[in-house]
Amino acid sequence: MEAIEELAVQPCTSSLYLRPFRLSYRQNGTKKFWDFMRTHDSVSILIFNTSRQCFVVVKQFRPAVYMCEVERHHPQAFQNQDKESFPSLENPLPAVVGVTYELCAGIVDKPGLSLEEIACEEVLEECGYRVSIADLRRITSYRSGVGVTGSRQTLFYAEVNDQMRTSGGGGQPEEGELIEVVEIPLGESMKFAYDETFPKTMGVIFSFTWFHNNIAPKLPKK
Repeated sequence: MEAIEELAVQPCTSSLYLRPFRLSYRQNGTKKFWDFMRTHDSVSILIFNTSRQCFVVVKQFRPAVYMCEVERHHPQAFQNQDKESFPSLENPLPAVVGVTYELCAGIVDKPGLSLEEIACEEVLEECGYRVSIADLRRITSYRSGVGVTGSRQTLFYAEVNDQMRTSGGGGQPEEGELIEVVEIPLGESMKFAYDETFPKTMGVIFSFTWFHNNIAPKLPKK
């Protein structure tokens, strides 16, 4: 996962996932504009393994996170952003600065499938557990990237056990996915959530907190 090499930044003139636009509008009599991206909505799933009393999350390299760290350490990396090409990155940072812990998730890009069906597919592909729609509990939906994309993410909760695991997960290599499945013990989950040495998404922090408020009080006492 962390064997990253031959890094080069270049302009993105077309994408299957992002479309840049500029909205011009008048608000309270003042003329304004705002640049934004259109992208897919998504689903995410908080997975709790009842056999071992742990959360199942994923760990993967995120180029956008990596490049934010590159720019923070090497501001000159984006100085040529208005030109046709960028120089190759010399002395790149270690790939670990772009690795994040996240909930199992996926984009909504299959019109024939419901959000629940897409969530079930993601749990199987990324984490190796076979769940059904009946195993899912919808927690809520919310907007992410409100300043840039405004896309909607729907969050589900699923309880699994060791018997439901059919593979090691890891995503779909043919689509370029390289995912590591990570288990976070229940007793250590809130410490993990707020430990900044483990880069993570807000979804992890929110969903762990939701679990402790709504599910943990109902668990059998040891």
